[in-house]
Amino acid sequence: MTAANALKDYILSQSKDAVIEIADTLEYVSPFLNKAVTGGYVYMAKNTPTMYGTVYRTSDKNATINKTVEFATNSLKSRLLPLLENFAPDIVITTHAFAAEIVTALKTHGYIDLPVINILTDFAVHQTYISDGVDAYIVSSREMVDAIVERGVDRVRVYPYGIPVKHQFFEEIDRAEALQSEGLDPELPTILIMAGSFGVTDILKIYHKIVKSTADFQIIVITGKNEKLYDTFDRYLRKITLNNTLAEIKEVIRPKSGSLISRHKKPEKPTKLLYFTNEVPKYMHISDMIVTKPGGLTVSEAIASGLPMGIFKAIPGQEEQNADFLVGKNMAVRLEKNNTCTATITDLLEHPEKLAAMKTSIQTFSKGNSSKNIYTLMLELLEKYRRKHESTSPFS
Repeated sequence: MTAANALKDYILSQSKDAVIEIADTLEYVSPFLNKAVTGGYVYMAKNTPTMYGTVYRTSDKNATINKTVEFATNSLKSRLLPLLENFAPDIVITTHAFAAEIVTALKTHGYIDLPVINILTDFAVHQTYISDGVDAYIVSSREMVDAIVERGVDRVRVYPYGIPVKHQFFEEIDRAEALQSEGLDPELPTILIMAGSFGVTDILKIYHKIVKSTADFQIIVITGKNEKLYDTFDRYLRKITLNNTLAEIKEVIRPKSGSLISRHKKPEKPTKLLYFTNEVPKYMHISDMIVTKPGGLTVSEAIASGLPMGIFKAIPGQEEQNADFLVGKNMAVRLEKNNTCTATITDLLEHPEKLAAMKTSIQTFSKGNSSKNIYTLMLELLEKYRRKHESTSPFS
């Protein structure tokens, strides 16, 4: 809901009289289905990523699967109708493919007649985003415009405005002052690591590769609400440096003796560890590079902050497509878990002109007016439908 909240903040800043409700569509229509879909994604992404990639690609091309999804969403449309009837919105904006499917099913079956804007929150198109009844698609790039048009969508309904992010990601701050207030050295390059949603082992391994770099820098690690990752990092930073083997990493996470291994040297790179924080914009602005998985929203926030990206373990599917796009636009580099990760980090930090070139690419691509443009488009659609409904109700 990050994109939805960012757009809500902008709309309220422009219209104090606006009334906005953000709903988790799947949770509303079926908590069981929401748990199954969300849990299924997390499980497959963590444990069988190759299978997930196959399912993702197949569902993009296979007409039978698309028809099955359409049938499922059609069967759920009546469960969403009470929410729309009670709230009586003038417009519906979706940020999830299933939400768009359900809303437009209501529209195409004549239950509602409202403008619908569908925001794609990744950097590649998937068939499930495309639904009859969508008035406008918001995409991240002109390449996506062409890709969605190739799937039969009228070009005039596709707008490369980018994914909405909170305005704080675009605001400049005093970097040196902020670093000092965080107990960090303003003279050292700073790498931000954010990837708390999935697992522990992979993030620890990528961290260990990064700290092996011969370059001088400091690190900020934000684990989000992943308590296991935070606790493991906390013990690691206080007492040990991991050896570069999966077995030893697992031993650190679950030591057989019940006590931590403490014979290794402490990590040589100064590291600030944070749990969940609402100050992500600040930490992005004081960093020189972010190491993360290429989820659409985190990537959009990094782009808004002008922050080059190091991408690791992209899940086959939308994350892999996001990674391909970012690397192709020189906004990101791939960080593999083998020794090339250390070399890549060292090369970037010892050749700041390469990071500067990535920043330039990001600034060229950045969609700083995304929320403003979507708001303007929203007003245009509202006026169009207002004229249409002057003597009728949008609810049949």
